[in-house]
Amino acid sequence: MNCLLDGSIPPSSGLSSSSALVCCAGLVTLRANGKTLSKVELAEICTKSERYIGTEGGGMDQSISFLAEEGTAKLIEFSPLRATDVRLPSGATFVIANSCVEMNKAATSHYNIRVMECRLATKLLSKSKGLEWRKMLRLHDVQTKLGVSLEEMLTIVEEVLHPEPYSTEEICKCLGISLEELHSQIPSQNMQDVSTFKLYQRAKHVYSEAARVLEFQKICSEAPANALQLLGELMQQSHISCREMYECSCPELDRLVDICLQSGAIGSRLTGAGWGGCTVSMVPTDKLNTFLKNVKKAYYQTDGQRLAVENNSLFATKPGRGALVFVEA
Repeated sequence: MNCLLDGSIPPSSGLSSSSALVCCAGLVTLRANGKTLSKVELAEICTKSERYIGTEGGGMDQSISFLAEEGTAKLIEFSPLRATDVRLPSGATFVIANSCVEMNKAATSHYNIRVMECRLATKLLSKSKGLEWRKMLRLHDVQTKLGVSLEEMLTIVEEVLHPEPYSTEEICKCLGISLEELHSQIPSQNMQDVSTFKLYQRAKHVYSEAARVLEFQKICSEAPANALQLLGELMQQSHISCREMYECSCPELDRLVDICLQSGAIGSRLTGAGWGGCTVSMVPTDKLNTFLKNVKKAYYQTDGQRLAVENNSLFATKPGRGALVFVEA
């Protein structure tokens, strides 16, 4: 099969360009071979496929690529994979702004180290609660097995994990295993290079971020008079947690978030894997043109390299439909 590819997503911008490529390839391969799969099956296969490059990524990007519907946001949940409509409030527009700092997940270890830290936190939390920790891989699994709320998991994190970084020796002691067994439990090419792990911070970010997602959905559903303000505050809390607890931001992203807020955004945060890429901001629709003008002036027109890609770096967006195959009659 011969394929010609084209696209408008800036590479390494945190806008799922790699997942878009994989999802497109999956659809084309099915079509060329006369096969069919459900959208959920296709999303799960594409998620697994993308890990062959060595990045231990999740499935959110692939899921929304297939399950998205025009005019509505989606709450994506896993085990099993499902998507629920979330009606966004009127009066606001979401704007993407590219920091112009590229982050290649496959060529750096940042992303996999965070995955590893979350797995180690999972095992220490599981062991402390008498669970079969060797079988536990995700922080979500601990919550499910214990049958507690996200808020209760945050309390457990405070009780079990300490804020100071853990050494591999301390982790082995906590789990009662050798260094060799630790390596076999958490297989990763980055394990050899990392000697300390921030387990408390990563677990706290994951559980608090999940709680913010559910709170965001609740506000959208109940639509109180101050919904936009509440949603904006959640976006702010999210970026602070990404910056300070998960440490996946960068100076340019932080500056761009600040500029977006100063330019009239109700809320702003990084999007994608982080360490570069884009911010997403919620902007009052009636202030959109002023916002775009101010951000261009403050961030893009002060730097020649950014100015050169300005037209493709700052744009308003809205929920669109997922991946489709168009067949000429």
